[in-house]
Amino acid sequence: MAGPTEHPPYALSRDEGQSTWFLGTLVTVKAGADATRNGFTLIEQVLPPGFAPPPHVHHAEEEAFYILEGQLAVTCGDRTWQVGPGSFVLLPRGIAHTFRVEGSELARLLQITAPAGFERFVEEVGEPAQAPTLPSPAPPDLQKLLAAAAKHNIEIKAPPGQ
Repeated sequence: MAGPTEHPPYALSRDEGQSTWFLGTLVTVKAGADATRNGFTLIEQVLPPGFAPPPHVHHAEEEAFYILEGQLAVTCGDRTWQVGPGSFVLLPRGIAHTFRVEGSELARLLQITAPAGFERFVEEVGEPAQAPTLPSPAPPDLQKLLAAAAKHNIEIKAPPGQ
C-alpha cells in the first residue's frame, strides 16, 4: 500500500489542475486516480448554454454533481430535477442519465466519480485545453467517443444529436 509520501497532500487554486476540452466543455481535474489511490475523481466542469451529453450509463462508477453556477435539468432513470447553485445530484451507476444546461448562462459544477478513473476517459476523448476557456464549438468525434466509452465501461444510449 502506498505511504503518505507517495500521495502527498496538495492544494489547488480555482485556475489550477489539468484542463481538457471535452465534448465542447472545459474540464479541469482537481483530483484523480493517482492522487486519491483510485478512490475518486473530482473535476470542475464549465459547460456552455444548451450543452447536453447523450443519455449514457456508467457501469463502473457512481457520479455526482454539485452545482456552482447556472441551471441544469438532470434526468436519471424516470426522474428529472431542475437544479441550480448549491444543488447536489447523485447519479448511481447502472442507471441511464443525462442533463442539459438551461437558459442563456454557462454552468459550472464539481463532478465526483467513485471509484476514480473518469479523468482517463475525458483525456482519451478530449484534447489538452489551450486556454482556460470553453473551446470553439465543434461536432464530437463519434468514433473516438464510442470507442473510449466502451473501453471505460460507459454505455452511450444514443449518439449526440440523436
